[in-house]
Amino acid sequence: MNHVPTVGSVVALALLILGYARRNEHLKHVGLELLFVIAVLTLPVYVSGVAAHRELREIKEVSDDAIRIHQDVALFGFAWMEFAGFIAWVALWQWRRRGAAARGLVPVATALLIVSLAVMGRAANLGGEIRHPEIRAADAAAATAGDPKRFVQYSINQVAVYSRWIWPAAEAVHFLGLSLSFGVLLAVNLRILGVMKQIPFADVHRLLPWGMLGFGANLITGMFFFVGQPGQYVESNPFYWKVIFLVIAGANFLYLTVFGKAWRDGDHDRFTPNVGDKAMALLSLTAWLGVLYAGRMLPFLGRSF
Repeated sequence: MNHVPTVGSVVALALLILGYARRNEHLKHVGLELLFVIAVLTLPVYVSGVAAHRELREIKEVSDDAIRIHQDVALFGFAWMEFAGFIAWVALWQWRRRGAAARGLVPVATALLIVSLAVMGRAANLGGEIRHPEIRAADAAAATAGDPKRFVQYSINQVAVYSRWIWPAAEAVHFLGLSLSFGVLLAVNLRILGVMKQIPFADVHRLLPWGMLGFGANLITGMFFFVGQPGQYVESNPFYWKVIFLVIAGANFLYLTVFGKAWRDGDHDRFTPNVGDKAMALLSLTAWLGVLYAGRMLPFLGRSF
């Protein structure tokens, strides 16, 4: 899985550059869609890397500090990728509603993708050095021995453990984001399933950015919890189910943004969704129920808390 962000980013960037070169809006559109998919998939990739660290740190031939340096850079790459994916999604949403993205959004998404690709390329290179010290530069090898306080994840861990108010505040934001995201997707998907037919689809569709804002708040605070106390999560099976359900929820955001049946019918206030639309709506609602259940059961299922 660790090759998905880097290889996928190269493909997405190639599509965007080709779209600029040929002045082809469809290529740009596909590039933005792929960028958003890669941003969503980067979440389980990062989680798998932290879990791998806990398995490898006891091996004498592997430098624990080298892994921590790799994780720090990977965390920055993850942040840049999620930012790029969010801007790409906003551009896609505007494309669907207005027929064109706001001026500058696509270049900004492209620039953020280039930055995230550069950072993740560095992270990938550091990852290759973990079990191959013979390719590690002398200065890099010397830098791996030192005070653990210099690592970013160590600092986040100290804040998460010893601050009296930051963790509870993050919990409050996390649940507000969850309510916002689930509430918006609940309204849109119920409209697709035939509920609230008196409400124009365009009116519920314009709520999607609020849902995406809640999704982003969930992601930021959730990563703070995970980085702050990774041991509580990597040993918990419900956490992995929650990550899978979150990926499905992210896919639902993309589907609701790019699917065109409601807009092709001309009268998108009275569109008739097909079987695929309804199946995606049911899958999304089921996934969010899975997110709620898995998140609530984290302290009770497994032995990590």
